[in-house]
Amino acid sequence: MSFQLRVYVPDHPLIKHWLAVARDQNTPNALFKTAMTELGRWLTYEASRHWLVTTETEVETPLAPCAATMINPQVPIAVVPILRAGLALLDGAQTLLPLSSVYHLGLVRNEETLEASCYLNKLPDTIDSETRVLILEPMLATGGSIMLALEELTRRGVNPELLRIISVVAAPPALKQIGETYPQLRIYSAFVDEELNDQGFIVPGLGDAGDRAFGT
Repeated sequence: MSFQLRVYVPDHPLIKHWLAVARDQNTPNALFKTAMTELGRWLTYEASRHWLVTTETEVETPLAPCAATMINPQVPIAVVPILRAGLALLDGAQTLLPLSSVYHLGLVRNEETLEASCYLNKLPDTIDSETRVLILEPMLATGGSIMLALEELTRRGVNPELLRIISVVAAPPALKQIGETYPQLRIYSAFVDEELNDQGFIVPGLGDAGDRAFGT
């Protein structure tokens, strides 16, 4: 499938470890949330490798001047957690991107039709086309929620080439939709599972990420 060329599954032992912790049904809620935080951190690290804009400067060490490379503060960065579950990844992402703006987007899926609708939208009316945007969506299942989020962002001026999606587990139906509409977009996921069940949940997946993270 062509979309596989844009989906990155980092081969990192820490990502594999925390994914295993998150998948385990015996993991208590507090540890599950820790696992999600760590996955948010390490997946953001991988996603930002060739995405952040740097600038060359000079600093003074205690002994002498030294050439240095720093993140360019003039290039805006935005993080968009998809509520609720995306909040579980936010702490890890913010640790690496402390200067980013955070725009919350609340989406809910109708469990009968599997269609997504928006109940909270804190996106600005317009977003600078140079803004690097990181979407936090732990489960890319049917694709309904992420496609709605992408529509809202691109309508406000976001350049899909500068978008990155962080997910914990993804499935082919969502990836296919994204790939067909936004072929230039990149996705970073801890794993790609093979299928969905009749209720639209990823199998084997990790259950309802929002419920498990917040103990509801």
